[in-house]
Amino acid sequence: MSPDQIQLVRQSFARVAPIADQAATLFYARLFALDPAISRLFSGSDMPAQGRRLMEMIGDAVRLLEQPAQLDAALRELGKRHVAYGVQDGHYTTVGTALLATLADALGPDFTPATRAAWGALYAHVGDTMQAGAQEVF
Repeated sequence: MSPDQIQLVRQSFARVAPIADQAATLFYARLFALDPAISRLFSGSDMPAQGRRLMEMIGDAVRLLEQPAQLDAALRELGKRHVAYGVQDGHYTTVGTALLATLADALGPDFTPATRAAWGALYAHVGDTMQAGAQEVF
């Protein structure tokens, strides 16, 4: 990611962080609407707690953008853990779609094409790195 993209991600996340619980609820509603089968991965989960973990993970990734070795190590471990939850490669695309749609709703007109591209670049890296970690399990 370029320095400009990192700045856009950080600025926009700072606007979403105060409404993290609402954003997480919207994210999971979108995710499950896009692929209802994914909801089975969360059966029995405390969804408010899951939402907090999601937003914390995103916040951690945003904070580590300029520390790629640390970020990548954390993402690979996260990918390994997600294998046990039943996450499959195709789920990553659906999650990315739900994330970008959630950010668009949360940020409104501030979710500019440049901001969308920055988040798209971040999520592409997150998804690819988590999937690489998942492959280490096999």
